[in-house]
Amino acid sequence: MKLGYHLGYWSAGPPAGALEAVTTAEELGFDSVWTAEGYGSDALTPLAWWGASTSRITLGTDIVQLSARTPTATAMAAMTLDHLSGGRFVLGLGASGPQVVEGWYGQPYPKPLARTREYVEIVRRVVAREQPVSFDGASYQLPLHGGTGLGKPLKSTVHPLRPHIPIYLAAEGPKNVALAAEICDGWLPLFFSPKSDGFYRAALEEGFARRPERPTGFEVAASVPVVVHDDVEQAADLIRPALALYIGGMGAKSVNFHHDVFARMGYEDVADKVQDLYLAGHKAEATAAIPTRLIEDTSLIGPAAKIRDELAAWEESVVTTLLVRGDAAALRKVADVLS
Repeated sequence: MKLGYHLGYWSAGPPAGALEAVTTAEELGFDSVWTAEGYGSDALTPLAWWGASTSRITLGTDIVQLSARTPTATAMAAMTLDHLSGGRFVLGLGASGPQVVEGWYGQPYPKPLARTREYVEIVRRVVAREQPVSFDGASYQLPLHGGTGLGKPLKSTVHPLRPHIPIYLAAEGPKNVALAAEICDGWLPLFFSPKSDGFYRAALEEGFARRPERPTGFEVAASVPVVVHDDVEQAADLIRPALALYIGGMGAKSVNFHHDVFARMGYEDVADKVQDLYLAGHKAEATAAIPTRLIEDTSLIGPAAKIRDELAAWEESVVTTLLVRGDAAALRKVADVLS
């Protein structure tokens, strides 16, 4: 199993020691480094800035949000970064949720799967550069319908370094996971658990079955908290606040995909309680309501020997890469345990 380094979201500003961590990940033999975007820092600029100090490691976005850019703008950025990195770029895409899509980007959210399918197809056509791009979809039209009438299909002036840039899709629900398997080169799961491996294998197989032929080298790069600590409870305490935010506050009461992941995992009562507390403003109580067993199902925490024992279940799952976080010192510790 490969290791990747996930920088995550910025908080109030750039994360301290990010460049050192990125170069340390490459030094330690990590396979990839990934950036994210929500409604603060973007994913592409930091990847280019810190990635410029690397020479081998794969550079990926986990994720670029569909509604932040048109498909052609994303394809332009992907080709640009692929050239600048010497063919090391992976485009990770995701639909995000209605709170961000409608509240931050001012874009409609309905039918995210259909919109994702159109988006990926347009990116593929731009990058392939086989002919001027025209597209007549429900969400995207090239040229635009109802405009001045002066638009015409165009072909990128830049020739791609690679005519096929890998595209991974961030997905949590079974239909979206199946879509990743059908049209993409990889899947970016969040809150994966080896206990749910069968569920996700079935979703992936559904998508693979819709392809003309089964893909080779399909990647599953899962963001997995890894905390090496002699005390399991103290390790769990480092993860609880983030889980409370995602389960309780990342989305509305009626639409929270992260909440739904844990509900499917068998923690519906816990997820409901955490959400109710969090949305009522009781963040500390919501955090405390998350049991350690839930954290252990989706993370690798505790003493080194415990983590090594539990790693076997991850290695037997569909996951091909563990994406871990932390500063340079934490990455060295994790590499020592997992390598």
